Amino acid sequence: MLDRAIIDHASPTLARLKLGNLFNHTMGQDFPVEFAALRRQLMDKGVTMTILKVSGGKALIYLYRAEELERTLADEGVRQLLETCGYSHFDVGGALKTLRARLHDLDSFPHEIGVFLGYPLEDVVGFIENGGRNCLSCGCWKVYSNECAALAAFARFEKCKTVYQRLFASGCPLTRLTVAARTA
Repeated sequence: MLDRAIIDHASPTLARLKLGNLFNHTMGQDFPVEFAALRRQLMDKGVTMTILKVSGGKALIYLYRAEELERTLADEGVRQLLETCGYSHFDVGGALKTLRARLHDLDSFPHEIGVFLGYPLEDVVGFIENGGRNCLSCGCWKVYSNECAALAAFARFEKCKTVYQRLFASGCPLTRLTVAARTA
């Protein structure tokens, strides 16, 4: 069930603690209908769900807060990093189009994907510059700066996931567990 996978892999995004989450999900016979229905429900709360890649009967699903991604893509440091990776459009649609192409063309994950998941820019750059080595800590991502803040974030994300799994198992629907977008 896709809703359970969202709870297991993207609770921090639902709770508005994190910009986005990424996970693979098997595409069974009911997947297109379930995906479309959940996508509509989440959109009402300010959460977007899209497929970045399909391979081997699995969909790589990106669940994110569009307004948060828009703010991130407007950051000058983020733009400079993405430009070095071949990005030329910094609106949400254009950036995701380039990310999809890079996921399709590369044998491994493009390292700038951390920007799309809300990882601190310093950690994304640190990972790229160090080839994934020499990190201070490792959790949801490899930490190269501000270790205390990252460890606190990892603990918040894990607690969120645990609480959401318990609430979902007790019958609370995904829509009730999704925090609405901020109003302007």
